[in-house]
Order: sequence, then C-alpha cells, then structure tokens
Amino acid sequence: MIIGVPRETRPGETRVAATPDTVKKLAASGKHQIVVEEAAGVHASISDADYQAAGGRTGGPADTFGADIVLKVRAPTEQ
Repeated sequence: MIIGVPRETRPGETRVAATPDTVKKLAASGKHQIVVEEAAGVHASISDADYQAAGGRTGGPADTFGADIVLKVRAPTEQ
C-alpha cells in the first residue's frame, strides 16, 4: 500500500502529517511505501533527506495525492 504525505498549504500551518519517526514505523513492516511531497517538512524543520533516511521517498503533489491513503493535518484545499 502506498501512503502519501502532501505538504500543508494553509497559511501559517507549520505542521506536517508524518515525521521521519512515523515514516520509519510505517515502512518497517515492508508492506507500505511512503511518499512525502518534496519540502513538506520545511516549516517543521524536517528535510527531505530526513524522510529518505527513515525509509520514505519524496515526490510531487501528484505522487502523494495519488497514493492509496493520504495523510494530512488539515483537509485538502484547491490550489
């Protein structure tokens, strides 16, 4: 199963729906692939490299919203 984590787009929102620790736990089973939108964690001081080191991969919005499950802090909005 692919789990997508898009970046948050609401003004002032600094959170991200998954931390590298969360990604590591989800990826540990080997049953899930986690794709995090590039720069999703920038406002939370989390780099793309941190997500990759935890077992996730980075991608664009289409990659994250095209996943089987999408994790978001706030409901998606049209951009």
